[in-house]
Amino acid sequence: MRMASRSDSPAISPHPRRRFLGALAAAAGSALLPEGGLAQNATLVTRAIPSTGERLPVVGLGSWITFNVGDDRVARDACADVMRNFFAAGGRILDSSPMYGSSQAVIGYGLARLGMPATLFSAEKVWIAAASRGTAQVEESRTRWGVSRFDLLQVHNLLAWQDHLPMLFAMKQAGRLRYVGITTSEGRRHRDVEQIMARHPLDFVQVTYNPVDREVEARILPLARERGIGVIVNRPFRQGALIDAVARHPLPAWAADLGCTSWAQVLLKFVVSHPAVTCAIPATTRVAHVRENMGAARGAMPDEAMRRRIVAHVERL
Repeated sequence: MRMASRSDSPAISPHPRRRFLGALAAAAGSALLPEGGLAQNATLVTRAIPSTGERLPVVGLGSWITFNVGDDRVARDACADVMRNFFAAGGRILDSSPMYGSSQAVIGYGLARLGMPATLFSAEKVWIAAASRGTAQVEESRTRWGVSRFDLLQVHNLLAWQDHLPMLFAMKQAGRLRYVGITTSEGRRHRDVEQIMARHPLDFVQVTYNPVDREVEARILPLARERGIGVIVNRPFRQGALIDAVARHPLPAWAADLGCTSWAQVLLKFVVSHPAVTCAIPATTRVAHVRENMGAARGAMPDEAMRRRIVAHVERL
């Protein structure tokens, strides 16, 4: 079990930058260590994208905060090592946004170092109030990643969605984009999300979901199944707060029935076992954590009874 510092998008603590870079360097140095305890021989669980049937591993990789490391070479190399281990473990979907500072450029740096993995599923966002600048922002993001086109573009937090969605659908129609989606987080604007899902032919919706934040179970997840929309889950660890809360308690004995060796894997398996969820995108700066997260995409998944048990147990802690 791990303690604090484990996060889907951990805020950088106020310690000196030297200590932060030292931690990143240590993560990079661990890149070749054996995985251990991650059921690496088990089959990777995938879920079909409803609109096409293309399959994605149920655990992806986010970049909010974690990849916002600027031009520092040590930090960029550490992020590249996280990406290397993510792809080596079978990961595919990598998610970012113009909102995430230098994360896009750091992703581009890592992809170039890795020789542009053929399995990459690139998920980006448009996030700009001026509708006339949406196309330019998408092109700038594409250049930073170094890809020929994005697999998925999402309207981030519904900003100017009335203008950006038609642009994205036109890009898809022209073959310059494969999938279109919208995002929200932390329970914001769920009514608007529902209305857009009901009226537009989306491929994906991205929302917050975990054993504590379950509002989307009521309407958004059922609507996604009804409309054939894939679901990407952000903040599965509540930006690390949920991990910090449960890590003070021992892992329950029944976690072994799911092949889980940590709370992170229990929480992720709860999220991705929902039948409407396509994948979750925890973010991390650590190689050991990305391996652990990918371990949640292997082995047994909770049935409905076990899902209720996880919720009840977490709520008691």
